[in-house]
Amino acid sequence: MTAKIGLVGLGLVGTAMAERLLAEQFEVVGFDIDSTKCEHLEQLGGKALGSPAKVAEQVERVVLSLPDTDVVLQVVEGSGGILEAKTLPRYIIDTTTGEPDETAALAQRLARRGIHFLDAPFSGSSRQVRDKEVIFMVGGDNKAFEECKDIFDALGEKVFYVGESGNGSKAKLASNLILGLNRLTLAEGLVFASKLGLDAQGFLELLKVTPAYSAAMDVKGKKMLDGDFTAQARLRQHHKDVSIILKYAEKAGQELPLSRVHLDVLKKAIDAGDGDLDNSAVIREIERRIKP
Repeated sequence: MTAKIGLVGLGLVGTAMAERLLAEQFEVVGFDIDSTKCEHLEQLGGKALGSPAKVAEQVERVVLSLPDTDVVLQVVEGSGGILEAKTLPRYIIDTTTGEPDETAALAQRLARRGIHFLDAPFSGSSRQVRDKEVIFMVGGDNKAFEECKDIFDALGEKVFYVGESGNGSKAKLASNLILGLNRLTLAEGLVFASKLGLDAQGFLELLKVTPAYSAAMDVKGKKMLDGDFTAQARLRQHHKDVSIILKYAEKAGQELPLSRVHLDVLKKAIDAGDGDLDNSAVIREIERRIKP
């Protein structure tokens, strides 16, 4: 299999992927609607092309790093999209946290065109991609997964095959439900400790060695206490994820009372102007709810 990889979507995560793939000696050709991001790819040592179709014509395997399923469908099936390429790729790897049903339906449509579609979201931020610390969860044809495993091994710390198309997205939504609540709980607990008069930094270090521990403390605790909300994963993206989580829970007949509270907190944070900050900025909304 060729070591030349297509990459569509060069935002925070896509750029980190490009850096990681280039560091692992892959050749990267990419596209983003933002020309400055294309220029940055060139500076990193990759090659920018003019459309998803142009990218697809150059490679057997295309990786997507996009904000939501609607954008994925546009990039794959829309004007200038992958299916308009003169020669079609054999594999599309979609790392987007998306809609499982629409993802599975897209995989079926692409299979009729001879393209294997893997839904392969991961747990982790752009920083963790850059440091090769993310965990992939991949749905789709098992043989296609094996034939693309070199890409997952280059980008992530671990990779799990979770079954048929759509299952990667389902696993990511369930994982994000727990991760997001861990992050929100951490924010609420740090603010609570501060209001009780405790030293927040010392309390955070204490938490890390108690049964209350979660990985959110390592990844987001310092950012929360330092007020460093430089985006590694944007707050508005997690709002999108929680919205999808609640949609699928309703379809499954399950109540998610904690996630409903979480969605409200995220919505209020976006309304306050924090949507493009790192998702650790959820602590700002907790602080705004303190009564004088």
